[in-house]
Amino acid sequence: MASIPVTATLSIDDRALTETFVRASGPGGQNVNKLATAVELRVVLAEMGLPEAVAARLARLAGRRLSQAGVLVITAQRHRTQERNRAQAMDTLLRLIRAAAIAPVRRVPTRPGKAARERRLTEKARQGGVKRARARPPRDC
Repeated sequence: MASIPVTATLSIDDRALTETFVRASGPGGQNVNKLATAVELRVVLAEMGLPEAVAARLARLAGRRLSQAGVLVITAQRHRTQERNRAQAMDTLLRLIRAAAIAPVRRVPTRPGKAARERRLTEKARQGGVKRARARPPRDC
């Protein structure tokens, strides 16, 4: 089994990757009509060998690039050559997986301290006094 290293502890099985070359729009001059320089990298998430939590975060990060069948499709056509587009597609995939490998920090709910509550109440009282001072004085007839 050949694997592609992603991080120090994470690697993906290269058998889950499929590259297809198609004609690209954009840079290339007359070659754009003759050569298939765009790369369509397809990755089956279930066959990548990623931990379940990482795969779930990757599916969420992939967005529209993930098909109903669980296939991640990355298209690269920015460059004029297949090699550079292949490198860009692989770089995009590795960046997505590295971002998914970072577990979000769980937020611990906290409550304001006594001093913070007192500051809030004194500021509220001060603001109320400012607004009362702006009001018209009552008419005593």
